[in-house]
Amino acid sequence: MSARVDMLWPRRGDDLRDEAVLAAYAPPASAPSWLRMNFVTSLDGAGTRDGRSGGLGGDADRRVFELLRRWADVVLVGAGTVRSEGYGGMRVDDDAAAWRTAHGFAAQPVLALVSARLDLDPASDVFATAPVRPIVYTVAGADPARREALAAVADVVAVGAADLDPAAVRADLVGRGLRRIHSEGGPGVFGSFLAAGVVDELCLTLAPTLEAGDAERIARSDRPAPTGMRLEGILRSADDELLLRYRRVS
Repeated sequence: MSARVDMLWPRRGDDLRDEAVLAAYAPPASAPSWLRMNFVTSLDGAGTRDGRSGGLGGDADRRVFELLRRWADVVLVGAGTVRSEGYGGMRVDDDAAAWRTAHGFAAQPVLALVSARLDLDPASDVFATAPVRPIVYTVAGADPARREALAAVADVVAVGAADLDPAAVRADLVGRGLRRIHSEGGPGVFGSFLAAGVVDELCLTLAPTLEAGDAERIARSDRPAPTGMRLEGILRSADDELLLRYRRVS
């Protein structure tokens, strides 16, 4: 049975079915493109437990995590997150694939990875079992041998000379027809994209736990990037997770 999720705001709804959860997270139809970030954090701001964000989220967070991929043309992830969270070949299940095709999406989303150093194994399941050829975004100065090896299993695109340009990543994805961009981290990706002003939305699960320790925040960058956000919705799980949706204030 799916983990129970209730809607608290902007209206009340009890024990939402998948379609109601999906409707609550629908990107604006009028937007030519949309870039959404999805994260979980503890009450005291920890973005991980034992080095993994997945250690913080409960069943409801995992349910919404999977449902959010249905709205994505492309799932954008940093190479560090791929390694720490144990990503393999990203594939949605049959029900999700059927929903996607019924709503005008390709059956499977594209996986796009961000890696300035190209510290990725071309023989890993991330590439070997991917249902759609992945994209790897890097910089022009990346190691040529690593770039050549990855080019055999993915489209490798340089977006910047020494520093990766988030606006160029978004523009390239949109140019490929991948307009609904869903990012699952990590903090470096979020921070750099936030600083570049290309984040439209944050879906944030607030886990009912205090962690202390030295866990990283969900966004990291070398310069501040104050960004006004407006609350769009609040869901609550049976075990007191709050699932919050924020949209950038234009």
